[in-house]
Amino acid sequence: MISNVSNALSAYQQALSRINAGEQKMAAAAGVEQPQPQGFGDMVKAAAEDVVNLHKQAEVTSIAGMQGKADIQDVVLAVSNAEVALETVVAVRDTAIRAYNTIMQMPI
Repeated sequence: MISNVSNALSAYQQALSRINAGEQKMAAAAGVEQPQPQGFGDMVKAAAEDVVNLHKQAEVTSIAGMQGKADIQDVVLAVSNAEVALETVVAVRDTAIRAYNTIMQMPI
């Protein structure tokens, strides 16, 4: 059981380094310097901020659609993107809670 946890932690570290490397390449190509995330907490915080920004964008696009300033396809796309992002965050939260509960039930 402990080897599964250490394997999962190792996989997480590898995935995080690949994500960071990809973000650095994209930022360098765009000429934008981004701060390095320090760990899982920073990654979760950034994801939550992205979801909030997507929801704000969806609201702005919806209001523009009601005023006749935005196409209905843009409104549907913005709302759909926000919904998918929120569902993803909820799924990650549920998985983290299940993992925590599993770890707490492990015998020492």
